[in-house]
Amino acid sequence: MPKATGRGGRWTCHRKVINGILFRQRTGIPWRDLPTRFGKWKTCHDRHLRWPADGTWDRILRAVQTDADAEGETDWSMVSVDSTSCRAHQHAAGARHRPARIPGRRGRPTGFDKTICKRRNEVERTINALKNFRAVATRFDKRAYVFQGTVTVAAIRLRLRA
Repeated sequence: MPKATGRGGRWTCHRKVINGILFRQRTGIPWRDLPTRFGKWKTCHDRHLRWPADGTWDRILRAVQTDADAEGETDWSMVSVDSTSCRAHQHAAGARHRPARIPGRRGRPTGFDKTICKRRNEVERTINALKNFRAVATRFDKRAYVFQGTVTVAAIRLRLRA
């Protein structure tokens, strides 16, 4: 975590601020409605803006990925994601209905590879897990670098919980 430099007072406990940022990500509440147990909302908001800009979240994510890679938990064979592997959020699915059946067509298509399908499903599940964070799914952050920080923090949390 970054050190307090320059003028001003001491930084409050990073743990409290990070918990406030995570709470806001999970629930999607406005910053001003952040419970007081996380400290001042302005402190959490300011650090949420500052840490993606100075690369703090990226350094933490790299460290978490390095640890996971050293333990053999990361498979780098499929790391790119395109729009064909990203589904809409689960709550945006609408009413459930049965897909139309095509006569004469049964089973899996030709050229079906079970391992590729399994890896693709893993990517779709990860994207869906990221979208369970309300601030990620609805993109409350207006600036791109702040939203990238929001997604990075969600990825760090998912990686640490795995």
